[in-house]
Amino acid sequence: MTSSRNLLLIALLFISYLMWMQWQEDYHRPQPAAPAAAPAVDGAVDASTPSAVPGVDVPAAAGATAPAPPVASEPVAPAGQRVVVTTDVLRVEIDSRGGNVVVADLLDYLREPKHPENVRLLDDKPPTFFEAQSGLVGVQGSTLTAPDHNAPYVAERTAYTLEPGSDTLEVVLTSSGGNGLAVRKAYTFTRGSYVIGQRNEINNSGATAWNGNVYRQLQRVPPIVDTAGIKGYSNTERYSFAGAAWYSPTDKFQKLPFKDFAEEPLNTGFAGGWAAMLQHYFFAAWIPEPGENTSYATATLQKDGATRYLIRTLSPALSVAPGETKVEQARLYVGPKLQSTLDQVAPGLALTVDYGIFTIISEPLHWVLAQLHKLTGNWGFAIILLVLLIKAVFFKLTEAQFRSTAKMRKLQPRMAALKERYGDDRQKMNQAMMELYQKEKINPLGGCLPMLVQMPVFFALYWVLLESVELRQAPFIGWIQNLTAPDPYYVLPALNGLVMIATSVLTPTAGMDPTQAKMMKFMPVIFSVMFAFFPAGLVLYWTVNGALSLLQQWIITRRIERGEQAAAA
Repeated sequence: MTSSRNLLLIALLFISYLMWMQWQEDYHRPQPAAPAAAPAVDGAVDASTPSAVPGVDVPAAAGATAPAPPVASEPVAPAGQRVVVTTDVLRVEIDSRGGNVVVADLLDYLREPKHPENVRLLDDKPPTFFEAQSGLVGVQGSTLTAPDHNAPYVAERTAYTLEPGSDTLEVVLTSSGGNGLAVRKAYTFTRGSYVIGQRNEINNSGATAWNGNVYRQLQRVPPIVDTAGIKGYSNTERYSFAGAAWYSPTDKFQKLPFKDFAEEPLNTGFAGGWAAMLQHYFFAAWIPEPGENTSYATATLQKDGATRYLIRTLSPALSVAPGETKVEQARLYVGPKLQSTLDQVAPGLALTVDYGIFTIISEPLHWVLAQLHKLTGNWGFAIILLVLLIKAVFFKLTEAQFRSTAKMRKLQPRMAALKERYGDDRQKMNQAMMELYQKEKINPLGGCLPMLVQMPVFFALYWVLLESVELRQAPFIGWIQNLTAPDPYYVLPALNGLVMIATSVLTPTAGMDPTQAKMMKFMPVIFSVMFAFFPAGLVLYWTVNGALSLLQQWIITRRIERGEQAAAA
């Protein structure tokens, strides 16, 4: 098969892959796991049945006979006081109403290249609402009132800064509760980390035991994604998954897009997992203690004229006797999808970098790219070195392909003669061509294997460039200041078109169907237009790969021609 036909194969495979992805999205969604039993705590309410109350943002306590009052119509509470916490990587605002993390700015990431504003992941403004909430819920009939995520808390200060020389910073908020139940909610920040520890110290000074659970939830509206016009088409954020995700040791990584919340609600329980809300490049996740058999649920509710989506964790049942204090804790991750470090935070957390079916190839590709970046200090040069490595791995395969192409080029006059002899008799024409191939010991399919082997690498790299936050806004040289955005001046797509034209000159077309031959003439234009909307890093990879292939093909063709001239002499 000729290199030109390989281009048609690429287009066909790419379109087929996009169709398969859409089919997976529409018809092949994984079903939620069945609820798992959780051991009961001595003297506490049984937590074996997970609890999810659609339409409310305060859950029922585990084992409760009736749901908590709906809070879709939340009680009107005064706006709380803001506690601003600044570390070397985070700027966080904690609302004293509920003690929730309502704003989180990522100080190492800009919204746009050279833009003064940082990425704001958590935000309490209605159009971009995304909060990390937590609270306590008691069983019905309890005389002790537990503070939920709307209850008032009091902070010692309104501003905290991680000072030079300090590695940790603790922020404490307290709630007196009712009838003797007091809660200290402590957040612990660590230098260089996007992990925030949260600890609830529950003190019962009342006359009766308090029975209930601690819940934590992520509540948000879908992220705003620009899909209008050419800029929207090339916006890689529109192709990245956005929605809820969770991980269990048994079922591994699972995800639920916003549009499926109503049809496929999560309601299960397990230990050693986490719950998250994902978006392009960044995410937030609640990570319970690994030994706790935690309940997980999703729900939707209406607020401020918009639908909010919620994923919740519910701790095992707690029982706090009079005069007793119990501590319950978890961690909150608010930050980028840093693949190299996330699994150190929690098992499976690196899977939030969602490469889909190409994960098995994309993960090692990302690792190799990261190592090459350490050598070059530039992601563009790292991509070029990656091409060189891949070409070295597939050298023998591509050499066989180009030898086959060079031999077929030699046969062009004879193939043209066969076409003239048999005219429109396709059957006799193909039979004669196969006999010619056998006589000259040419495998017409010899060029397919290298392309079929390299196509998964191409798609895998596409997802690496789409999902890897390390490459986000990464500059290359000159005019290319963002490898994950299209080339602003279309230089790389144009260069790729020139490489394809030069390749077609060395590629035999004898015996090709006239319609197919016409398509070959337009393929460089078609691919240049298509690549104009691809990330510049991917076009860089494909252009360098094509240029090296062209050089390899030219060298092999020249060697064969020189060998024939020497034999003839």
